[in-house]
Amino acid sequence: MNHPVSTIAPILEAPLQTLPGIGPKLAGLLEQAVGGKRVLDLLLHLPERFAERVRIEKPEEAPADRDSVFPVLAESHRAVRSAKGARYVEVRALSGDARVVLRFMNATLPWIEGKLPRAEPRFICGRVRPEGDGFSVMNPEVARDAAQLPEREAIWPLVAGLHRGHVARGLAAALAVLPDCPEWADPPLVARETWPPFAAALRSAQAEATPAPRARLAYDEQLAGQIALALVRRRERQKPGRALLGNGEKRTAALAAFGHTPTPSQTAALAEIDADLAAPHRMLRLLQGDVGSGKTLVALLAMLRAVEAGTQAALMVPTELLARQHLRTLERLCRPAGVRVALLSGSLKAAERRQVLAGLADGAIAIAIGTHALFQQGVVFRDLGLAVVDEQHRFGVEQRLTLASKGEATDLLVMTATPIPRTLLLTHWGEMAVSRITGKPAGRQPIATSIHGLSNLEEVIAAAGRAMAKGARIYWVCPLVAESETLDLAAAETRFAELAARFGENVALAHGQMDVSLREAALGRFARGEAQMLVATTVIEVGVDVPEATVMVIEHAERFGLAQLHQLRGRVGRGAARSYCMLLYDEAVGRTARDRLAILRDTEDGFIIADEDFRLRGAGEALGTRQSGHEMARLPLDDAAAQDRLVAIAHADAEALLTRDPALSTPRGQAARLLLRLFGKDAAMATLGAG
Repeated sequence: MNHPVSTIAPILEAPLQTLPGIGPKLAGLLEQAVGGKRVLDLLLHLPERFAERVRIEKPEEAPADRDSVFPVLAESHRAVRSAKGARYVEVRALSGDARVVLRFMNATLPWIEGKLPRAEPRFICGRVRPEGDGFSVMNPEVARDAAQLPEREAIWPLVAGLHRGHVARGLAAALAVLPDCPEWADPPLVARETWPPFAAALRSAQAEATPAPRARLAYDEQLAGQIALALVRRRERQKPGRALLGNGEKRTAALAAFGHTPTPSQTAALAEIDADLAAPHRMLRLLQGDVGSGKTLVALLAMLRAVEAGTQAALMVPTELLARQHLRTLERLCRPAGVRVALLSGSLKAAERRQVLAGLADGAIAIAIGTHALFQQGVVFRDLGLAVVDEQHRFGVEQRLTLASKGEATDLLVMTATPIPRTLLLTHWGEMAVSRITGKPAGRQPIATSIHGLSNLEEVIAAAGRAMAKGARIYWVCPLVAESETLDLAAAETRFAELAARFGENVALAHGQMDVSLREAALGRFARGEAQMLVATTVIEVGVDVPEATVMVIEHAERFGLAQLHQLRGRVGRGAARSYCMLLYDEAVGRTARDRLAILRDTEDGFIIADEDFRLRGAGEALGTRQSGHEMARLPLDDAAAQDRLVAIAHADAEALLTRDPALSTPRGQAARLLLRLFGKDAAMATLGAG
């Protein structure tokens, strides 16, 4: 079905209710299931699997690994509650001479009696299991005729009240109006990968499990994202900037107070940042480094360059705890350089806040550190030259540009302590240039990491006591429990009470629900050595710097991601002394959890760990964050490496397309505009002017 390009988007963006046979109620259920209101959203709602059924005459013929379709006659029905209180309906039936028990979870008795009337022939489909002197089937499908249970059928994700027949009906109507689309992907690439065109890929993916159509659709979504990011990148880099140059005096004074020479890797990263600062266009750069690689020093030296050039700098961090940590570090290094640093956070008293705001407005404060409070409307800088954003993996593209908009032509430097796999670099940070700090400052020793079952908890506590007797300082981290901050808090407080009963006032407690002053006091006691053990939640994951701490104990390590465990481990090994990390795991979760933790035991390279974490979690989950209100990687492939490859290809394809056709005015460029619109990236087209 050929359509002019201008008519394709209205067809695919039409509300689901415009499809024949789709009324308001069904449209609402479909919208919930597919996550959108358009015909295209329904077309992109792909089957999670295809049911493969085998027809048999009697249950004893049923294969163990496939669903079977066979006839039954219901004899009796009853409503039942399980030992745990779950409701279900149990039907006792006959199939030939065999007795079969059918169980329908969360069903009502009248509904099942209507579907399976006594003594009336019906066909059921499900996995047959031997039970007693007969068989059982859990949650079988029921039909009047075996033809209603085909040997092969698409199974889509559903919501309450929506049935497969509803989705099939809606998709049949949507596929009937699906137009052919112009080719927006690189034709040689499409030929090389033997991909079908977009519309054909949608039809195939809804009908069969072959990989090529799904790969094509996953690629199209990634290509839309990469073109959009490339347009944002070009827009931001075309904005006029200004050269920030300095004489190096303030840097020299700060480095003298620091007392160490930057590593070659820090020096190289700083050179890349300096080149951007000196150029007459806006800097958009990601500073990526492993735990303890020294990003904060590089960021400080960059901010001092901005101050030397007569402007101000701001450092935004995700938590007040981290902001106060940075404040202590920066004040120590900036005071000798004659540079005033101030904190702006939600907990400041009104008088303090007014004083800080006045200092930012008149330029008396050269460097501001804070949380989101930094870019609220009432905050005005005299002249913000450089904005630095720390741990910004929690935010999207638009949010990270907000702080930079506080000044004219403000340069932007984003820092992350979480090494990022290439796929995420290209999707989440694709609008930015990347500097990478490798290695660690001189004098850092490897951290000896070991794995222990929780059954050995008493031995670990005893070992901690022996270490404290020799002067060691120890972090003891308690996990989130069922993603509940309340339970997390209780776990930390319970462990604190047990350890304090054993070691007395030598144990301090810090968690995210404490009053800031109490938490700071606990961290201060630990930093000064007045307490040798700090029981904490993950509030210590970033920004807590106690070089004297040499032991890290992490309970229920299996509940953390590898990257987060690596972050936590990075709180030790920051001084010259030998450091240790002990990972305690629940043996009941099995060998897989231990094997996963072994990755951490065997390497300290955060980039290797990040790649392994990415592989284990899968590309779809890792990329599944919302940007611009639209979901990335809604069409993940089963193979993370394949997804990784598609992102890299899409990145190169988008760059090549915009190099050849920066206005997207050629036929392929016009098709790419349609692609951006269909995948919710049309805001990026504002950079191209009308159309």
